[in-house]
Amino acid sequence: MLETLLVNLREHGIKYLLTAGFGAIAWWLGNRRARASWRKREFGDRLNVSLNIVADGRLLIRTLLEKSCQAVFLNSAAVDTVLASSKKTTAADPLLPLPQEDYWYFLNAVLNEVSEKFAEGQLKRDLGMPVTAGQYLMCLTYESAGQLKTRKVRAMVIQKSVLLGLPVEPPKFTSEHHITRWETLQRMKAAYGVRPWQFVEVEICV
Repeated sequence: MLETLLVNLREHGIKYLLTAGFGAIAWWLGNRRARASWRKREFGDRLNVSLNIVADGRLLIRTLLEKSCQAVFLNSAAVDTVLASSKKTTAADPLLPLPQEDYWYFLNAVLNEVSEKFAEGQLKRDLGMPVTAGQYLMCLTYESAGQLKTRKVRAMVIQKSVLLGLPVEPPKFTSEHHITRWETLQRMKAAYGVRPWQFVEVEICV
């Protein structure tokens, strides 16, 4: 056994060393990127589905779900496209500049996650049970303006009637940095009029 091991080391030692070396380098680079992302509070590989509520003169932001981009888009090429697109957003236009012909497929992947979360409401309605339904709009963004605590790809969800009727005057904010979200909503309202293909309509039933 020992002799066989020594023969293998002599014949394949360099290959083993190179494999171990490349593995160590990949680990070090991955760990370095992770530390850099943590310092900047940037989590580009995460997708947050964010519910935006404007009611009683206040803006409320609530998370509906959060997953890795890979778990939502399922295809590594699609994930790479989303992350590359997020880097092209600006403070003035936080909506992801994905190709128009492909946009529906990315939105539909997120829509499937949201629909699954609220599937019980649809079943209740089908069984004739009392439910409440609302029409919402959803789009993909990457906010980079202001003093945000964390930066990640976000699917913004807001009632359609609320977005289209959004006033110019800002409401009260529970946190100062929520001014960034208010500006994002204003830009979403403007974008819906000229780039409706960046949005998908979803009926949420509870």
